[in-house]
Amino acid sequence: MLDASLKEQLTTLFKELQADYVFDIKVRTEHESCTDLLHLLEDTASCSDKITCRTEEGESLEFRLLKNEEDLGICFKAVPGGHEFSSLVLAILNADGKGKNLPDEGTLQRLKHLKGPAQLTTYMSLSCTNCPDVVQALNLMAILHPGIQHMAVDGALFPQEAERLHIQAVPAVFIGQKVLHIGRGDFGELLEKLETHMGQEVEFVSDCLAHHFDVLVAGGGPAGVAAAIYSARKGLKVGVVAGRIGGQINETMGIENLISVTYTTGKALAGDLRKHLESYDIRIFDNRRIESCRVEENEKVLHVKGGEEFRAPALIIATGASWRKLNVPGEAEYTGKGVAFCPHCDGPFYKGKKVAVIGGGNSGIEAAIDLAGICAEVTVIEFMEELKADEVLRNKLASLPNVKVMLHTQTLEVQGDGNKMNALKVKDRKSNQETTLPLDGVFIQIGLSANSSLFKDIVLVNRIGEILTDRNCRTAVKGIYAAGDVSDVSYKQIIISMGEGAKAALSAFDDRIRS
Repeated sequence: MLDASLKEQLTTLFKELQADYVFDIKVRTEHESCTDLLHLLEDTASCSDKITCRTEEGESLEFRLLKNEEDLGICFKAVPGGHEFSSLVLAILNADGKGKNLPDEGTLQRLKHLKGPAQLTTYMSLSCTNCPDVVQALNLMAILHPGIQHMAVDGALFPQEAERLHIQAVPAVFIGQKVLHIGRGDFGELLEKLETHMGQEVEFVSDCLAHHFDVLVAGGGPAGVAAAIYSARKGLKVGVVAGRIGGQINETMGIENLISVTYTTGKALAGDLRKHLESYDIRIFDNRRIESCRVEENEKVLHVKGGEEFRAPALIIATGASWRKLNVPGEAEYTGKGVAFCPHCDGPFYKGKKVAVIGGGNSGIEAAIDLAGICAEVTVIEFMEELKADEVLRNKLASLPNVKVMLHTQTLEVQGDGNKMNALKVKDRKSNQETTLPLDGVFIQIGLSANSSLFKDIVLVNRIGEILTDRNCRTAVKGIYAAGDVSDVSYKQIIISMGEGAKAALSAFDDRIRS
């Protein structure tokens, strides 16, 4: 099942394994995917004498990962190929203390203080590009916390379970029988939700409470990474505090306008950004949620969940932007139950069904074009008088027979039966006529909103929440700078954010040597 090239790569990856690992397989031999699972795991095990397979008759199709005969708390009810093969490989490497995404001490303390036990189940799709992040994060938590058990389930192989739980978006994470999380997510976000649901064994104060730097960068996207690198190159002590390195670009599929790079993906670029950061003496504090910011005399102070504080005379705010929501009745209630944000991940749930895409910009029209290939009917709903997408996308959309466009249309309400959405209430802004559209799903693609709420009482922001800066990224507060999508820079592009991050760092250095 694995080709020779992949086996060679696995042999290299597994060469330094210290412990012994077992794929403990329980499978019903007549299951349609039994042969595929056995071949996949046997091929993987053949790449190291530290990995073996043990098979016995079971009721369904699953396997657990054991380390030195001890259950690691990781189970797959799936044939983890496609995007999820990396989750299987990484689980082995992480269990051996290797691989990526191993948390730093501050994050590890928060994890270890979670109350247990907890049984987590993630319903995922092998075609979903966001699912591996969630699966890998929860697998790592299971490895590091003895009270956490995590099972990854392929919804396509177990459709009865997905239907019983009314799952219409992946990844969908359950704690017991209760929904914990739906959609894209990272280690820090999932840890925070577990802290809310599970609580902590004791109130604790991080051993590494206070961190002091010359320059603090809030945010790990293109602007934040550029700011950190340019600051480090000036010989300054730099700390980056972020939810995840790469920020919003982790959700970007293809990138074709980063000059000199013909094509890359968001995940690949995020990996390259981290690698570039790590080539300098820069402290990276990811998986952090900043809870507050304050100014004390000449110091700027960031306080994060878990008790850590970060201090520096200069602060560069590069917290980026998040997907904007409609904020209409029913949107929150039916998120993951008909309301979706990622057509690549959740589109397959709507094969042959009627859906709407709200938003006529590039992202909305790209989503509509993708969905038109699998859905029976796609309706694009745009608030303004015309679509804002590039002409090449508008022309492509117009050529599709199963797509219709509703302009000057306002979304009023997401309606449903309590389990899933079934209609969208809209209003024609010219005639004021209200209409109810029967739909199986709606994909919201209405752009981004600046992540500035933590700073709006300290710096000046405009009507839509963007931080106001001068042409060199200085805010109205001495020693505070802003760069990228969180600022009022005119165009929200990766390459522009990188340049703005560099400008902010150079301005901070210039102010430092002049003060």
